[in-house]
Amino acid sequence: MPPSSVSSGFSDDDSLRCDSSQSLTISQFVEYVLKKKRAGLIREYEEIKTRSSDGTFNVAKSRPNLLKNRYTDVLCYDHTRVLLAQSEKDSMSDYIHANFVDGYKQKNAFISTQGPLPHTCADFWRMIWEQQVLVIVMTTKVFECGKVKCEQYWPPDETSDDQTYQNFKVSTTSLSQFENYCVTRLELTNTNTNEVRQVSHFRFNSWPDFGVPHSAVAMLDFLGKVRKCQSSMLQDLGDKWAGHQRGPPIVVHCSAGIGRTGTFCTLDVCINRLEETSSVDIKGVVEKIRSQRAYSIQTPEQYVFCHLALIEYASARGFLSSPPDLSDLKPLEDSD
Repeated sequence: MPPSSVSSGFSDDDSLRCDSSQSLTISQFVEYVLKKKRAGLIREYEEIKTRSSDGTFNVAKSRPNLLKNRYTDVLCYDHTRVLLAQSEKDSMSDYIHANFVDGYKQKNAFISTQGPLPHTCADFWRMIWEQQVLVIVMTTKVFECGKVKCEQYWPPDETSDDQTYQNFKVSTTSLSQFENYCVTRLELTNTNTNEVRQVSHFRFNSWPDFGVPHSAVAMLDFLGKVRKCQSSMLQDLGDKWAGHQRGPPIVVHCSAGIGRTGTFCTLDVCINRLEETSSVDIKGVVEKIRSQRAYSIQTPEQYVFCHLALIEYASARGFLSSPPDLSDLKPLEDSD
């Protein structure tokens, strides 16, 4: 059994549902965005960003754990951090730079985490095993702008040798390449017990090295494929899974685990809410995600992109009678 998941304080019915007083119909939302324009949304984001933190970072800042953090200025909340099973020999072995984040009506729907470092890959796979994760979402490349953004923690293709991290062996069984993303099917073996599990690894390749995508179409398609895969793999588990009907947490990471990761989680929550209630509250969703994973949505461009993406989704799915002119939301260059 995995360690107990840390509750974020929301019930299953309320998890990231958001305050209804802030919610807008999709038509009101479009009107609001067009009135605010880019500059107004950026001001709204800056106001959110200036607020004080919602928790402490004591464990992340403890001396034994400092080297487990990819970036010194991106820390991990204590109250929502994922707890690894603690080794009897190491009292600090329960730390990994990862936080539970609620989804729409689902506690701990995501684990937002940093891109693994060479010396944290074993902890990463231990987390995958202990939390019974089926799907990993990666929204960065291993290399961007000439810098290593994430360790290559899985075998790149079927011809690659297996990779072993302590008592976990990772094998690639298939690789499917698409225009904007690729899907790698992995076998994860616990060499202590010889139990084998299937894990799907989704890597989004179309996020530019600088800024945000000029269109949300590729990201929205990617998100839909991730959800479909999670549902299919959950169905294959049958009675082996007794938790939430949407399954175990989806692990989402970029490099720091806050920018593109926060964007992905925000869109998933907002889309699920839109589909069920026809209402929108991006600001409220971002505020609540940031209360669980500090600094989520790292730049104003990502905040604006979430608005653009949700309107594109609503237009494509028939929530709007005609697509609005979004030229005032055109992305500018900004890095993650």
